[in-house]
Amino acid sequence: MKNPYDVLGVKRDASAEDIKKAYRQLAKKLHPDLHPGNTKVEQDFKEVSQAYSLLGDAEKRKRFDRGEIDASGQETPRAGGFYRQYAERGGPGGGKYRASDFGDEINIEDIISDLFGGGGRGKGRGGARKGADVSYTAPIDFLDAAVGAKKRLRLSDGKVLDMTIPPGTADRQTLRLKGQGGPGTGNAPAGDAYVEVHVQPHAFFTRKDNDIHLELPITLQEAVLGASLEVPTVHGKVAMKIPAGSNTGATLRLKGKGITDRKSKQSGDQYVKLKVVLPDKPDEDLKSFIEGWAKSHGYDPRRKAGMT
Repeated sequence: MKNPYDVLGVKRDASAEDIKKAYRQLAKKLHPDLHPGNTKVEQDFKEVSQAYSLLGDAEKRKRFDRGEIDASGQETPRAGGFYRQYAERGGPGGGKYRASDFGDEINIEDIISDLFGGGGRGKGRGGARKGADVSYTAPIDFLDAAVGAKKRLRLSDGKVLDMTIPPGTADRQTLRLKGQGGPGTGNAPAGDAYVEVHVQPHAFFTRKDNDIHLELPITLQEAVLGASLEVPTVHGKVAMKIPAGSNTGATLRLKGKGITDRKSKQSGDQYVKLKVVLPDKPDEDLKSFIEGWAKSHGYDPRRKAGMT
């Protein structure tokens, strides 16, 4: 396993922010969705993700720097075997050094616990250790992020995660999946998975804070005469009235049809911007009508806008 600092291209004294920035740049560049079928890029992406899962965790980074874990997050061989050999040579009980060896009676489990960061008698006994946390990035659908969903994601390293996407999830937000990280040892719980979600663009919706924006094409007759239309929202289609005489650029509001805020539970709105669209090939009847109408109803929108 390569040195995680080298994989991310940062120095050992790099700040947490520099490490996160380097990871994001590489993850964006190497994401398998951008390089379908390129196994080399997939492997590089896995290494970048593994490196960040280690260096992005302050505690694991300290342990790696001290040589307690290797680049894959696994425990490195320690001197504990040496101490245990001597412990096993003691008398019955085998868990203590004899007073004649060190002057005082010392519990071997305390030494092992201290060596591995247990911090006291009984902690870490039996090799119990929580599983490693892991970090991933994953693309999610715009509508799933907007209204919430339950998804099963297959990630670039082949791992499958069952994921609950809360309503209102934002682009680049990190979701914690409890117990879906590395397996624990000695009946300890599994670690967690942290997934940075990349919300994919939608064909016609855009999000600004908790509001949704949509450009709605309408016909000439709908603009002139008005109409009642079905308009798509992130929650499904709703009826909306187009006032007679509407023009391109006019914006209508659908109250409460935006994103529901996770904290306040208040919903944003949807703003519908109208765009008048002529037929692809205006027929002779339309052309004749406009010619006759223009003779007695001439107007200059450029003058109104101060352009003439």
